[in-house]
Amino acid sequence: MRFFFPLALLLAPLLVLGLTTGAAGARPLKVAVLGDSLSAGYNLPPGQGLTRQLEAALRRDGLDVTVGDTAVSGQTSAGGLAGLDWMLGDKPDLVVVELGANDMLRGIDPKSTRANLDKILATLRDRHIPAVLAGMKAQPNLGADYVAAFDGIYPDLAKRYAVPFYPFILDGVALDPKLTIADRMHPNGDGVAVMVRGLKPVVAKALAALGAGK
Repeated sequence: MRFFFPLALLLAPLLVLGLTTGAAGARPLKVAVLGDSLSAGYNLPPGQGLTRQLEAALRRDGLDVTVGDTAVSGQTSAGGLAGLDWMLGDKPDLVVVELGANDMLRGIDPKSTRANLDKILATLRDRHIPAVLAGMKAQPNLGADYVAAFDGIYPDLAKRYAVPFYPFILDGVALDPKLTIADRMHPNGDGVAVMVRGLKPVVAKALAALGAGK
C-alpha cells in the first residue's frame, strides 16, 4: 500500500527550522556600557540617560542593537573591574568602557586607575570581546603632575589594545550650565545628547565591523 502526504506537510519541519535559524542569526547585537553616573543617567528622567539615548540613536541609523543599562553611579575603575565578570555573563557583543571620573574626583593614584583599566581591556581582549574606550580628563586643580599622569592613561591604553577611542566623554558638555544638572558635573538630557553625538560614530564603526546594519 502506498501513502501520499501533502507536500506542505513534508516541508513544514524544514520551514520551521529555517525560520528558527534565521531568527537566531538576526538577533540584535548587544552593547554593554561599563560605566559610571555619566552613563547611568544620574538624576535624569527615564529614557534620557546615555544608554537609552545611544540605543535610540544607533537604531535611527538602522543598526539592530540593544544597549544594556549596565552603568553604575559612583563606579570606580576598581569597581568596574570587580563587576566585569558579572556584566559579561550577559554575553555582550561590544563593551564600551567609560570609567575613571570617580577615580579622578577621589584623587586616586593614576597608576591604580591605569592598572584597573588595563586589566579590563586585557580581559575583553582575551575573551575576544571588542571594546570601545571612552576617555576622561582630570580637573586642572589637581595639579600638573596628576593631570599629565591621568590624562595619559586613555590614549596609551587605546593604542596598546588597538581599540576604538573617544578621547573625552564630556567633550562639549563639561562646565556648560546649559548642558549639566544643578551640580554642574553631570549632564542633563541635552548634555547626554551631545555626548551621544560624539560617541555614536565610534560605536557605530565598531558595530559595523561586527556586521551590524548589513
